[in-house]
Amino acid sequence: MIDTTFLVTSDARGRDPDSHSPTLRRFHRTLWSKPLPNGKRFDLSLDVPGQYLHHRSELGEFSLSSDSIGHSYRYIKATAPIIEQVPVNDLDSFYELVLTIGAYIVFPARKVDGKATINGARGMHAKIRDRFDLTLECIRRHYAGEASPLSEVLTRYANFFSLFGSFEGYADFFLLQDLTTSNGSAVRFTLPFDGFESKPLPADVPAYLAYRESMMAFVEGRNNRILAQTRSDEPAPLQD
Repeated sequence: MIDTTFLVTSDARGRDPDSHSPTLRRFHRTLWSKPLPNGKRFDLSLDVPGQYLHHRSELGEFSLSSDSIGHSYRYIKATAPIIEQVPVNDLDSFYELVLTIGAYIVFPARKVDGKATINGARGMHAKIRDRFDLTLECIRRHYAGEASPLSEVLTRYANFFSLFGSFEGYADFFLLQDLTTSNGSAVRFTLPFDGFESKPLPADVPAYLAYRESMMAFVEGRNNRILAQTRSDEPAPLQD
């Protein structure tokens, strides 16, 4: 059973939970070890030395790592003048929610040709700044054969995205439906979207509060989907 109230910093001993929370790692393994849209299982192992999560089968070999997708931007310099105007209770509730499993996903971990991974590229790119809705729009465009700020890095990991067949297949597999439209073909943005022209971070307090509301609704919805998945019919045993 997945505890969607568990704060992943609880067992990370003051370090980055993506790398150091054993509970988060187990949650990822449990959630994403399941059939792909093509019906083949994508079982993940915890037992390969030096690998966070590992898969090897006729589908290929994949090394995956955890990444936070629910940033509150509470502790970065760029949003400090905005954050100081937001009530502490609103900040605390947001920050705690994005420390639950609903605000985490996995991406390929191995660098290709020494270049940035998806985790690194989406954090460093000035048009993305770790916004997951913007990342998801880049992924949608990857499946559609359209250009985006993350085209280069997503193309490097095309074999990973091919596992899911389509954008809809990817969003369904990772329980991202609360960040897509009802037919799964488009992204629901947390702030007004103008084709990557505007700066990605909230520009003022109203924008930050709108972003907070949207992200909290997404994470809460995803946590509910996680609970529904774990309470559904018992899956086949995991295969290391």
